[in-house]
Amino acid sequence: MLYDEIKKANIQAMKDKDTIARSFYSVVLNKIMLENIKKREKGGEVDDADISNILQKTIKELEEEKENYKKVGNIQEENIILTQIELAKKYLPKMLTEEEIKEIIKQLPDKSIPFVMKYFKQNFNGKCDMKTVQEVLKKL
Repeated sequence: MLYDEIKKANIQAMKDKDTIARSFYSVVLNKIMLENIKKREKGGEVDDADISNILQKTIKELEEEKENYKKVGNIQEENIILTQIELAKKYLPKMLTEEEIKEIIKQLPDKSIPFVMKYFKQNFNGKCDMKTVQEVLKKL
């Protein structure tokens, strides 16, 4: 499971005294634990798709943070965040391309936005960016 891989990487980062990786893994593990608490209240467990979604959200947050550091000219912090983004991308599954998304949408019987979004959320959760799905659907 993805959670176990991240925990092992966190332990390795501690052993290597890699503060950049260590801080990244700590944040991600905390987000996973919070999500797990929410899921348990509803009687569920966190799975790899949930962890992928957490990683995708974390990457978006890091991208915004990187842009802010870029604006103020803090190159050192910008490079640290780039390293953390690369760490996060390492755990994401191969994402569907726009072409693959377009082909899947063409095969669906109903091409309404709610149906398509629900279909992708159920079948490709964590393997595609829902914003990309929406953009491809609008182009069709």
